[in-house]
Amino acid sequence: MRVNAKDLASGMVLLVLALVGLWLNGEHSLGSARRMGPGYMPMLVFWLELLLGVVVVALAFRAGEDPLEKWTKLDFVTLAIGIGAGLVAYPLAAAVPALSVNWYPMGIALTVCMGVMAVSPGWRQIAFVLIGMTVFGILLEQGGLVLAVAAMVVIAALADPTHRPLGVAGCVVFLIALCWWMFIYELDIRVNVWPAF
Repeated sequence: MRVNAKDLASGMVLLVLALVGLWLNGEHSLGSARRMGPGYMPMLVFWLELLLGVVVVALAFRAGEDPLEKWTKLDFVTLAIGIGAGLVAYPLAAAVPALSVNWYPMGIALTVCMGVMAVSPGWRQIAFVLIGMTVFGILLEQGGLVLAVAAMVVIAALADPTHRPLGVAGCVVFLIALCWWMFIYELDIRVNVWPAF
């Protein structure tokens, strides 16, 4: 049997992340579909991620052989330095009183870690996507929905140098409108639209 190693590894990562997310989300109240609690949407996302992981792993056994690429020395070095930089950045960010609330120190540490890893071409794509998602989480409460979505899309677009500025701008506008309509207008989730600095 020829196993697609890339699909198998991707599916396993999805499964692990979904299971960890479901476990961590267990502390939050779910509520109901009509009256959602803070854990309701994450729970749905993690269950969908778990389902996707199962599908990807199952398809890995039918997709044909596709081996994982070898890591270069730069990939190993940037991974080690990135993890070290993140471990140093976390206590430094947690020591700042304004940043010690919520998950800001963790977000800052992850951004530093992924920023270092983005130096390596092997890590660049996933690093910029994860930096974009982390910056979204850091900016959402104080920066508002518009700034958080715009920063996320622009940073994640750096993962692929073929993106055109007009396409990125269109994606920013579309996602801001969609998120405002879905989360603020329809679901009445209380989040700042504009910065509250």
